Amino acid sequence: MSELDRLMTSDSRREDSDIETSLRPHTLKDYVGQEQTKKNLRIAIEAALSRHDALDHILLYGPPGLGKTTLACIIASEMGQNIRITSGPAIDRPGDLASILTNLTQGDVLFIDEIHRLSRAVEEVLYSAMEDYALDIMIGKGPTARSIRLDLPKFTLVGATTRAGMLSAPLRDRFGINYRLEMYTTEELTRITARSAHILKVDFEPEGLFEIASRSRGTPRIANRMLKRVRDYAQVRSDGKITRALAREALDLLDVDPLGLDRVDRNVIMTMMDKFGGGPVGLDTLAAATGEDAGTIGDVYEPYLLQLGFIMRTPRGRVLTQAAYDHMGRAFPGQKEPNEPEQTSLL
Repeated sequence: MSELDRLMTSDSRREDSDIETSLRPHTLKDYVGQEQTKKNLRIAIEAALSRHDALDHILLYGPPGLGKTTLACIIASEMGQNIRITSGPAIDRPGDLASILTNLTQGDVLFIDEIHRLSRAVEEVLYSAMEDYALDIMIGKGPTARSIRLDLPKFTLVGATTRAGMLSAPLRDRFGINYRLEMYTTEELTRITARSAHILKVDFEPEGLFEIASRSRGTPRIANRMLKRVRDYAQVRSDGKITRALAREALDLLDVDPLGLDRVDRNVIMTMMDKFGGGPVGLDTLAAATGEDAGTIGDVYEPYLLQLGFIMRTPRGRVLTQAAYDHMGRAFPGQKEPNEPEQTSLL
C-alpha cells in the first residue's frame, strides 16, 4: 500500500488541506488540547501586547498532524498580525529568504514549516535576521564586491519541525520559546471531532465520535480524516447520523482496528510472527519480507508500534513484545496456545 493511500498516515495530504482551513480554530480559546503550551503561550502573548512588542521567536516540534500550523496561525491572530506561511524545502536560495523577509511589516509572523530542511546557506542568512533583525547582502563580485546591511522590521519567526534533533545548534539557540506538542487524549479528540462535525453539519451521537477518536492514534489530522470517511458511510448506508455501531462498521470496513492499526501495521506484525518467530529481525530483512521500503517502515510504521509497546529495538534487530501477541490473539513464544492441553510427564 502506498503511503499516499493510507488512511492512518499523519502526514498532510491534499484532501486534508482542502478541509483543514475551515476546521482550524482561530483563537486559543477554541484550540483543544496542549493545555500547558496554551497557558505559557497566553502569558507570552499578553506580555508582548502590553509592551507593544513582537513575540520572541517560537519553535514548535512534535509528531506530524498535532496542530503546529494551526497554532502558528492562532499566534498571529491573537497578536493581531498578518502571517506569512512557507516551508524549508520551498526556500532554495538565500535570495528567496531575503525576498520574504524584506516584504514583512512590523510585528508580522513568519511561519516556516519543516524548518529542519533549510539549506545551510539559507540558515546562515536567517541567523542575523532572527538575532539582529538585519539582512547582510553581498553586491558585486570579486574585488569590487561589498556587503550592505538592510534593516528588517521586528518580526516573529515560528518554526515547526517533526525532527528537532536535526536542527543545528546555532539555529535552535536563536529561538526564545520552545514548545513540544504532545499526543492528544481520546477525550480531547472527541471534542475536536465534535467541533468539526458541527462545522461540517454532521449529525452524531457522542459515543460515535468517541469511537472515531479512540482509533485516531492521538492525532487530530487523522481524527478529522476518519470523521469524513465515517460521514460518507453514514450517508450511504444509514440516515446520516454517526452512532457508535455505525462508526464501528465504517472503521472495520476501512481496516482500522480498535487501537488504530491498519492493514499495513498488522502485516508488519504478522510477518515478524510467522516468518521470524517474533524476531529479532533486521530492518532491511523485514522490508524485503513485507515488500515495503525500509525507510518507510522505520519512519512511518514503526514509531506508532513502538509507542504502543508492540516492538522493541535491540542491537540484533526488532523484536515483538507480548503486547503485540496479545493484541493479535496469538500465544507469546514459550506460552501454550489458548485451549491447548497441558503436557503431563510419564515419569
